Amino acid sequence: MMQIKPVLHLFFIFLIFHWPIDVTSSIQQQQREGELEALLQWKFSLKNSSQALLPSWKLLPLPNPSPCNWEGITCNNAQIVNHIILKNIGLIGTLEHFNFSSFPNLLTLDLYGNRLFGTIPPSIGKLPELIKLNLSSNGFEGGIPKEIGGLVKLISLSFSQNLLSGSIPLTIQNLRSLSVLSLGSNLLSGSIPSELGKLTFLVELRLHLNNLTGLIPPTLGDISGLKVLSLYGNQLSGVLPKEIDKLTNLTHFFLSNNTISGSLPQTLCHGGLLHCFCASNNNFSGSVPKGLKNCTSLTRLRLDRNKFHGNISEDFGIYPNLDYIDLSYNDFYGEVSPKWAKCRLLKSLKISDNQISGEIPAELGESSPLHVLDLSSNNLSGQIPKEVGNLKYLIYLNLSSNKLSGYIPQEIGTLPDLSYIDLADNKLNGSIPKQIADLSKLLYLNLRSNSFGGNVPIEFGNMASLQLLLDLSHNTLSGAIPPQLANLVKLEVLNLSHNHLFGSIPSAFDQLKSLRLVDLSYNDLEGPIPESKAFEEASAESFENNKALCGNHTSLKNCPVHVKDKKAAISSLALILILSFSVLVVGLWISIGFVCALKRSERREKVKVRDLHNGDLFSIWSYDGKLVYGDISEATESFDDKYCIGVGGHGSVYKAKLSTGQVVAVKKLHSVHHSKLENQRASESEISALTKIRHRNIVKLYGFCFHSRQSLLVYEYLERGNLANMLSNEELAKELNWMRRINVVKGIANALNYMHHDCVPPIIHRDISSNNILLDSNYEAHISDFGTARLVDIGSTTWTATAGTYGYIAPELAYTTKVTPKCDVYSFGVVILETIMGHHPGELIYALSTTLSPLESSNDVESLQLKDIIDKRLPIPTAQAAEEILTMTKLALACINANPQFRPTMKNAAQEL
Repeated sequence: MMQIKPVLHLFFIFLIFHWPIDVTSSIQQQQREGELEALLQWKFSLKNSSQALLPSWKLLPLPNPSPCNWEGITCNNAQIVNHIILKNIGLIGTLEHFNFSSFPNLLTLDLYGNRLFGTIPPSIGKLPELIKLNLSSNGFEGGIPKEIGGLVKLISLSFSQNLLSGSIPLTIQNLRSLSVLSLGSNLLSGSIPSELGKLTFLVELRLHLNNLTGLIPPTLGDISGLKVLSLYGNQLSGVLPKEIDKLTNLTHFFLSNNTISGSLPQTLCHGGLLHCFCASNNNFSGSVPKGLKNCTSLTRLRLDRNKFHGNISEDFGIYPNLDYIDLSYNDFYGEVSPKWAKCRLLKSLKISDNQISGEIPAELGESSPLHVLDLSSNNLSGQIPKEVGNLKYLIYLNLSSNKLSGYIPQEIGTLPDLSYIDLADNKLNGSIPKQIADLSKLLYLNLRSNSFGGNVPIEFGNMASLQLLLDLSHNTLSGAIPPQLANLVKLEVLNLSHNHLFGSIPSAFDQLKSLRLVDLSYNDLEGPIPESKAFEEASAESFENNKALCGNHTSLKNCPVHVKDKKAAISSLALILILSFSVLVVGLWISIGFVCALKRSERREKVKVRDLHNGDLFSIWSYDGKLVYGDISEATESFDDKYCIGVGGHGSVYKAKLSTGQVVAVKKLHSVHHSKLENQRASESEISALTKIRHRNIVKLYGFCFHSRQSLLVYEYLERGNLANMLSNEELAKELNWMRRINVVKGIANALNYMHHDCVPPIIHRDISSNNILLDSNYEAHISDFGTARLVDIGSTTWTATAGTYGYIAPELAYTTKVTPKCDVYSFGVVILETIMGHHPGELIYALSTTLSPLESSNDVESLQLKDIIDKRLPIPTAQAAEEILTMTKLALACINANPQFRPTMKNAAQEL
């Protein structure tokens, strides 16, 4: 027996070291098989289109098939799944068939930015090792399951930008390792649980844009390491708890758009780390905390729309990192301090609607990066300093509703990027400087209610970009209305009322096709009003108290016969000239007729080629563009105006019915535009590539023809014309009901998503506007006009000239030539607002685009109410439509963020919709 013991000993050693390995291996193999089955089961539960997004998720003929090489799947050394990361790929489906219990070793589940919907299953709590869970930017609804409290190892939990409702479950207090908790942009209600104070390792707490009510719990002060606290856009009330003073590590603190009252803690920013503090649109009162005066780390400060008071000259310091400050709509007094010029990075200075007095300091001219200067609605006096002309990056200037006097400094006309000027309701005098006409990007000019004299500068007719407003009313202007103003073809609102203007209204004003509102009352005008919609549909008050206006308007008398006779005489003379010219043209055609005869046989051969292609001219476009050009020229009678259906910045568009019966839209490029093409061969290759694009929401570009005398682009013809015309027409706008408008926006988003993310190389349109959105017979949207589009290498896209339609151009293009897809995103945001409002958002676009904080959502806009901006011509939307319109509005405001870095991509935008 003693001799057997060593053998038994070795046998037991063998069992100890080998048997457990076999058991472990068997368990791991079973787990791998379970994971494989669970992943495939979930894939096949998704929409068919989503399954195609996971082509690698399939069984391979291997001895031990594994998902470890599948897209978005990462495994540990034992080939066990520990990370599932499928972000922004467009998955559509639910988590109902996701077997969470099959992944006991999972560390990360990240499904951010897809189109998942349904509820978050309670079984999600069966992931004991999970440290990161991100389901943000999807469509999940219902409540947050209380079982989430079982994920005790979680470090990061993100459910933001969904449709989650109900209260925040108290079980979240069990997640004691949590560093990030993001539940913003949902429909959560109830109060903020005081139990959140137990999450002492939290660094970020984001609960913004929900329906949370009640007080901010004092227990939040126990989270001493908190860096980001975002509570804006709720219905929180009461005062800030004094325990907030404990949060000395805060870098971002957002409280905007609540009803919080009381004063701010005097020790705010005593940690010296605060970068962004936004408390706008609340009921805060009292003085500005001393801690903020010395907070040199600040980059963004918003205290607007509260009840703060104090001497603005003394309550604020010098902030070397400050980029944006808004102190508007409070009760500050004192003077504008020259110290603001020492904030060397400041781009936005907004101190409107306070009680500030004194003069505008000349030192502000040293604030070279300034983009926005708003000192309106105060008690400022003195002159506008000529040093304002040093602000070479200034885009927005509002000094209205003050007591400013003297002349407008001519130096304002030297600001290359200035787009918005409002000097209304002051005591300014003298002549209006003609140098204002040198502002090539000016969209809005309001000089109402001053004491300007002299004539309306004829140079104002050169302001081709002026679109939103020209208001010179309530002054002492005299003389005739310059006919050159008829060149302002983009202008939407014209107000020349309450002056001493005399003579007739220039008949050429009937060319102002974009004009929506006009007011010429209280002048000495006489004669006929122009024959255009804006004049004929203007209110009676728009023409009252003039000398003798007449014309086609219910409030005016018919014009005397001799006036009509004069017009008839002019028309007859024009007819004689036209006929004379026609005789010359006919003679010319006869003289060159023999040349055409020589070409006839060659043309017959090419017609044979056309027949081979079953009458589709464009299938042989590359064979002979001249053949198609001839057919188009014949169909439009050499581009007669009666076939013209639109005029744009790059050319005129004609409707042409070709010999084959095919109806197309032909853009004839302006000769000036064509002559400036620096590289025709490159343009041809790019447009040739565009002809290969096929998307249901992009107008088909059939072909192109570059010629030394004439260049054409040929598109499919869409029956209902462009979105701008539909919105401007009372009856057509009513046909474009809410559901149709929602679908229009979705169609544009899908097309831009395709261009930016599915085309190789990507395509940036550069001119997204309502004029370039065409609608078919079913009101389906189609992006058109690729005259400025470019196939781009993302990251190196630089142009020497600005392209696009003013009013839709991203603000960064005012001071940089770098074009990125985010430029299209900005324009898309403007079009969304225009579709919702029924007209271009105008002044609102500037208020919104300079309001949003990079870390605040689009809902952080002063008192913006959806009911106040939707098109009043349509009935109140249904609950379902209203919810979609609200989503669209939030998205639009995110798209027009002044900082392109914080705009969504078109992929995210399309998924959001």
